[in-house]
Amino acid sequence: MAKLRIMVSRHSAFYSPLIGAIAGGFLKQEGFDCTYAVVPPGKSVQDLIGEGQIDVAQSAVSGSWSALEKGQLPKAVHFAQINERDGFFICARKADPGFGWSKLAGAHVVVDGVGQPLAMFKYACYRMGLDYTKINVIHAGGPDEMDQAFRRGTGDYVHLQGPYPQQLEKEGIGHVVASVGKAIGPVAFSSVIASREWLKSDAAKAFTRAYRKSRKWANEADPTAIARAEREYFPKIDPGVLADTVRFYQQLGAWGGDIAIPRAAYEVALDVFLHSKVITKRHRYDDVVAAPPA
Repeated sequence: MAKLRIMVSRHSAFYSPLIGAIAGGFLKQEGFDCTYAVVPPGKSVQDLIGEGQIDVAQSAVSGSWSALEKGQLPKAVHFAQINERDGFFICARKADPGFGWSKLAGAHVVVDGVGQPLAMFKYACYRMGLDYTKINVIHAGGPDEMDQAFRRGTGDYVHLQGPYPQQLEKEGIGHVVASVGKAIGPVAFSSVIASREWLKSDAAKAFTRAYRKSRKWANEADPTAIARAEREYFPKIDPGVLADTVRFYQQLGAWGGDIAIPRAAYEVALDVFLHSKVITKRHRYDDVVAAPPA
């Protein structure tokens, strides 16, 4: 079987279309023997693709803008969409059916402080009429550290990707009160990247066939069946929690539509990053995105 090296910037049920390509057997049907790993600290999937150490990866269109800001061409190109929504949640200590984003003003919130999640959170606050500077922001590290900090009693709210908040809710530690994805709407959040050279190969075409099937499966299959197939990738998460997380992302519309990255969703991502002043200009779609291999 042909080797296929896959790496992700983050590991989450939110990336079920890519995880499912392996767990659901779609890539195996195309003759691939796959490896799956999370990018090591201090590395970037762009660099690893440029160095020829991996074939495809999960990233985001925003991950290409830092190179363009320096006048450089990105080492990899985005050719398939994973999520067309933000996948983060606001989890509170107490159930609050009447939650509104204005309640975050003056509260202590454990916020993901890394590039895209933070930019999206700030933009969601803006969309919801909340002044981000009115929040008492706590940066506790990565998702595991944030989860542990909230469990220890830090913060009134925590900003996490699924299935962390759903597991907190299952254990009675927190309660999901809001979705950042609902606040922002359609946006180019995460995507599959590879080198332009690899995209010309037969392997790229075979990968794309498998990925199309997997994304459709992630969007339409019974969440319980998806959770069962992906269970080994989430050994610390209750299977029912994993299924509920998948169900929410299906209902959110994160995995609907074609795998090609829509220009309109790309433009919203630019709006998000310009709002936070992370970038200085609107970067061309064609410098970042390519069509899926036929």
